[in-house]
Amino acid sequence: MERKMTIAIAAVILVVLVIGSYVVYYTTVPRVTIYAGFVYVGPIGDYGWTHAHDLARQIVDEKYDWLKTTYLESVPEAEAGTAIETLISQGCNVIFATSFGFMDATYDAAQRHPDLIFFHCSGYKRYKNMGTYFAEFYQLYYLNGLLAGSLTKTGKAGYVAAFLIPEVVRHINAFALGFREAALERGFEDPKVYVLQIGAWYDPDTARQLARVLVETYGCDALAFTEDSPAVIQYCQELYETKGQLVYAFAHYSPMLEYGPNVTVSGQLVHWEVIYEDILLKIRDGTYTNETLEDVDYWWMLGENAVELGCDFGVPINPVFIDDLKDVTLKDKVTGDTVSAYDLVMRRLGAMNKTAPEFDPFTGPIYANNGTLMVQEGEKLGHDELWTMQWFVQGVEVIEQQGKIKT
Repeated sequence: MERKMTIAIAAVILVVLVIGSYVVYYTTVPRVTIYAGFVYVGPIGDYGWTHAHDLARQIVDEKYDWLKTTYLESVPEAEAGTAIETLISQGCNVIFATSFGFMDATYDAAQRHPDLIFFHCSGYKRYKNMGTYFAEFYQLYYLNGLLAGSLTKTGKAGYVAAFLIPEVVRHINAFALGFREAALERGFEDPKVYVLQIGAWYDPDTARQLARVLVETYGCDALAFTEDSPAVIQYCQELYETKGQLVYAFAHYSPMLEYGPNVTVSGQLVHWEVIYEDILLKIRDGTYTNETLEDVDYWWMLGENAVELGCDFGVPINPVFIDDLKDVTLKDKVTGDTVSAYDLVMRRLGAMNKTAPEFDPFTGPIYANNGTLMVQEGEKLGHDELWTMQWFVQGVEVIEQQGKIKT
């Protein structure tokens, strides 16, 4: 009898220990509930678009124990559907497709997998389990244009564009609006922004070649670009070091000051982690489900801390150029004051760095490069007009590869 009691007590103790271990494990050991797969159009070492997305992925992955992530890089747009299916086969329950050209494949996958969650970057198609998101740069391109127009000695700037899709057209136009505003104030009669198209998101060799054409053939002394490498910056730095020729450059997506310390004035920096964190937390708490995403469209800018003006984080303007900018005076078209170019850029930055911006570059009157009034005085272009923009503002000249000017 005593032996049976001992066995019974031991059994109870064992059960208690097992239950206790179970409780301890499931209350103290983090469990992965979201397995997010990222599809990248370029290599993670491109130091542009894909690099910035992958840096953000790492930040959120390291921050949350309930999150696990993986990625596929250098995915051709034609193979996006296959890449998405590969990630799903690996167990991913959330897919982030990070290129405009992945849109249709992501949309189709969302319909095939109604139980999963999809987000597409820079697109416009949504579904009940597929949202869209974008960190918008046009405010920063306008500020970069102001800086370029304040420093130019020729009144001519160049833009090396990956593709002339609405996103890039919008950014070219914002840059041109700022460039023209400052250059006209400084006495240039007809400031120009010349544009050459690469036809690829990542092509450092072609980016460098087109930068050279813009400088040597068209006389540009300020260059901005949309291409996922620092090739344009490096070209400008080499000109400075080998010939003493100063061509002002503006970084794209990632910090590029180290590639052009003598030529990089500023640039556009992104904080994709701000958007990824918000999306993933809302999936985690049930706000976003596979039934609630059809109207979810992130378009976050300065006011949401998704983007930052600078050639490096925390460096809005390269100190090398601050005195030069303070020596240039411009009229503030909003207040009528005459201020330094440096102060005007800081004013505009402060006015736009709000969730309800007090200034917008796309406020009329704005003319197209064929002379047509596109935006009436006092009117401001909204999301849809900017998102579908396929016309160029006054002063922009798109150069065909054969050298012909296209208006």
